[in-house]
Amino acid sequence: MSTPAIQAVLDLERIDKNIYRGRAMDSEVFVRTFGGHVAGQALVAATRTVGAEMKVHSLHGYFLRGGVASEETVYKVSRPRDGRSFATRTVEAVQDGEVIFSMQASFHVTTDSGPEHQDPVRRVAPPEEIDPNYGRQSRRFQGLASEWSDWDIRIVPPEQFEHDDALSGQQAVWFKSKVPLPDEDTFHVCTLAYMSDMTLLYTALVPHPGRKVQLASLDHAIWFLRPFRADDWLLYDQSTPSAHHGRGLTQGKIYDSAGNLVAVCMQEGLTRDLREGATAVPTAEGDASV
Repeated sequence: MSTPAIQAVLDLERIDKNIYRGRAMDSEVFVRTFGGHVAGQALVAATRTVGAEMKVHSLHGYFLRGGVASEETVYKVSRPRDGRSFATRTVEAVQDGEVIFSMQASFHVTTDSGPEHQDPVRRVAPPEEIDPNYGRQSRRFQGLASEWSDWDIRIVPPEQFEHDDALSGQQAVWFKSKVPLPDEDTFHVCTLAYMSDMTLLYTALVPHPGRKVQLASLDHAIWFLRPFRADDWLLYDQSTPSAHHGRGLTQGKIYDSAGNLVAVCMQEGLTRDLREGATAVPTAEGDASV
């Protein structure tokens, strides 16, 4: 069996202590590096500097410059804290001498206990009942089939999930790896960091069908709550609390197929009215510079 693409993406080269290099995106579509690509690689770099007893529970990242998809990225890790229960890592992703992404990740031991609760999963049709081609013709998702062929991504039609009338905009997406992934919890966490950037910002456009805007991730945060596997079905329950001044705020709850809340994401992105002649997302055929 050939190596799954996500394993190649997350297989960083160690250059020196606290310094790693990640391979290029090698995209035939995108000029800029996919945000999840650099976030996933940055998290791999951070996890390699903590002990096995520590598991990442949150990350907060800022996309500072548009990365070049055809170039490798160097990751520099610093260690602000190593405590008995928590550890903190700061990672800078560098291309051509400039920081394109900055991230802080926090790690926690898995032996602590306390009260437990979670928001229930909304009623959504199971992935087997979702047309895998639904929404693929939309320009918003034009890169899904070509760039992420190793992933089964199913956008849930609006009539096939329960709606919350208190939300400004919402959408639901099922996804999973088509190929088996390693039996290593940290690998699945880093994989989710990669995939969490997929489709989330587009939720800010759900209340504005047909509106042409320029899209770019500005910041991204994830809280990892419970164990999961990225090669089993995961439901990405997405909503958008606000859009204003050319910025859209989106949030996503990620559940496994048993209804366990495994992660929560928040992302703010550029949703600026598109200037004439530009494309919503920079591709080999157009430009959308921030």
